[in-house]
Amino acid sequence: MKKIILAAAAVAFATPAMAVPGDTATDSGTATAEIVAPITITHDAGAALDFGIVIPGTAAGTVVVSQTGAGSVTGDALFVSGSTNAADSFTVTGDASRAYTIVTTGGSVASGTNTMSFTTDAPASSTLSATGSDSFSVGGTLSVGANQAAGVYTGTYSATVTYN
Repeated sequence: MKKIILAAAAVAFATPAMAVPGDTATDSGTATAEIVAPITITHDAGAALDFGIVIPGTAAGTVVVSQTGAGSVTGDALFVSGSTNAADSFTVTGDASRAYTIVTTGGSVASGTNTMSFTTDAPASSTLSATGSDSFSVGGTLSVGANQAAGVYTGTYSATVTYN
């Protein structure tokens, strides 16, 4: 009988333990999040996209102002002697060293019921500095109609910046 009990005990210890119902195991995972400074854009004080003082011709023309502020005319448009041009400028702030895109719209300028359309020219993208700031300039092209009516023409456009 002792041999049977010893044999039964040996078999019991040699058999792997069976999982007990309700047996559980737990481990931990990780979670991360990165918070970045919001991107902001500010129109620089005193800046404006200035197409200058233009004399229209009997045929249409254009006035082009580069992003550096240099002005030129095409077609029948002429600058008044001494007329100056200027590019517009904006300052961008946000997360240091982060890349962003720039989108500007065109529009129209008006004097009473008379209008002229314009398009804008800005860099497509840029990167904020190590301190989280940057700036860019906007030029444009103004379409001057044949015999365009005299007047001071004004209008607006928008500039939008977005993190890449």
